[in-house]
Amino acid sequence: MRPLLFDLGAHPGLSARVQAVLGAERGALELRRFPDGECYLRLETSPAARAVILLCPLDGPDTRTLPVLFAAATCRELGADSVGLAAPYLAYMRQDIRFRPGEAVTSRTYAALLSDALDWLVTVDPHLHRYDSLDEIYRIPTRSLAAAPALAAWIAAEVAHPVLIGPDAESAQWVADVAKRIGAPWRVLEKSRRGDREVSVSVPDLEAHRHCTPVLLDDIVSTGATMVAALEHLRSQGAVAPVCLAVHGLFADQAEAALRQAGAARVVTCNTVVHPSNGVCVAEVLAGGIRSCLY
Repeated sequence: MRPLLFDLGAHPGLSARVQAVLGAERGALELRRFPDGECYLRLETSPAARAVILLCPLDGPDTRTLPVLFAAATCRELGADSVGLAAPYLAYMRQDIRFRPGEAVTSRTYAALLSDALDWLVTVDPHLHRYDSLDEIYRIPTRSLAAAPALAAWIAAEVAHPVLIGPDAESAQWVADVAKRIGAPWRVLEKSRRGDREVSVSVPDLEAHRHCTPVLLDDIVSTGATMVAALEHLRSQGAVAPVCLAVHGLFADQAEAALRQAGAARVVTCNTVVHPSNGVCVAEVLAGGIRSCLY
């Protein structure tokens, strides 16, 4: 029997393509809120004896997580064989240690919450900083998928003579992977963060690549502070107007407008989080990870 896919807010193009690649049936559901803000969810397609895929990016996680948990519990109560979550963007990976006494290590608590509700989890480029893999905190099978192939294909098609620039030393391996796929040069920034919104960077000398188009490549753009600082340095060096490219575009505090004002020629993201900047589709990558959990 074909797997059953319930879409809880993914990018329409991503959802349709994942469904097509997997040959899944799209489940119908009603999801709304009562006047007091509580969530109402009803599955209009029976999940009985089905392998169920819940497709939901977890940006704005305090709003999105409860519908996922309610859907997973309802699927189980109504006889689903299995219930997994395809979360193109996975939230609550920032707080991976207790930086100050008394802080909540939310990544572990969130992982426990999802692990109790689901049979498997698939996501794209989670922000693994101090964890080697999601298996350190999730008790269910997980797949951490790389958007690198999709990013490389987009750059090759859209940017003439690119030079890739990563946000910090930790991004070197990731940026090098994308660059290798298209035979492009690459560099990384030296970053110093002084707070949630204050970042200083030093941009390496790009004289040897003066006629290349800089592509600032990051996994997540939230406030955009790192990219804005890099754009300002590149502009002072007389570089070609850069392209800002990210996997997950969260764009807090008018970050996209700030990037354009700082000199970005284009701002493009993957469709892991729904946003007008979505220009890179990761459906094939996501579907491959889902398939590995289903079969």
